[in-house]
Amino acid sequence: MPLGTLRPSPLVEQATEHLREQITGGHWPVGTRLPGENALAKTLGVGRSTVREALRALAGAGLVQARQGSGVFVIATEPAADWPTRLRRAAITDVYEVRMMVETQAARLAATRRTDEDLAALEAALQARRAAAGSDDAGFVDADIALHAAVVAAARNPVLDDLFAEFAPALRGRLVDVVELLGLRETEPNPGDDAHAALVDAIRLEDGEAASRILQTELEQTLALLYRNAV
Repeated sequence: MPLGTLRPSPLVEQATEHLREQITGGHWPVGTRLPGENALAKTLGVGRSTVREALRALAGAGLVQARQGSGVFVIATEPAADWPTRLRRAAITDVYEVRMMVETQAARLAATRRTDEDLAALEAALQARRAAAGSDDAGFVDADIALHAAVVAAARNPVLDDLFAEFAPALRGRLVDVVELLGLRETEPNPGDDAHAALVDAIRLEDGEAASRILQTELEQTLALLYRNAV
């Protein structure tokens, strides 16, 4: 499979794709040392900086690895799964454990950083969760996640926001399944209302320790249920 000269734009993306095809197509098996930057640049018709960026992208995809003083070697012929894909494939208990660590700290931060606007959003989300008690399981789970998202947002940390946004889709579908399969709302259509109300109150009172503890307890109860039922 010849590499071929590239078109002018966008060079890095084209170089990355051409090199990726060589690797995934078996032209360079695992363990192969790639040609040097100068050789690749000449073959592809681009500059060394473009080749360097392409190799960096391939390393990020888990296909190659640079070894000090030895060169760049192929370490896999299939790209590593991206973060959303890994979350979708992970056991819900594994995702939930990480969610618990993230959210308990987010609640602590929210209590010290929340604004009046955040408090209004939290109260609205709490009322929406209560209203969703009359909805189906999917609607209730959506409202529950929205309240937790409001807590994370009140922490005023964009990285936490992004991290929770990655978790939410992975959690949502499986939580709906869990609620339905285990009949968690058969006797109580709004489970956990007292704990969520206490969480909002703790954030309002700027009590980070209480907010973190309340959320930790609430999430631990759900996690224990997941472990017990192996779902």
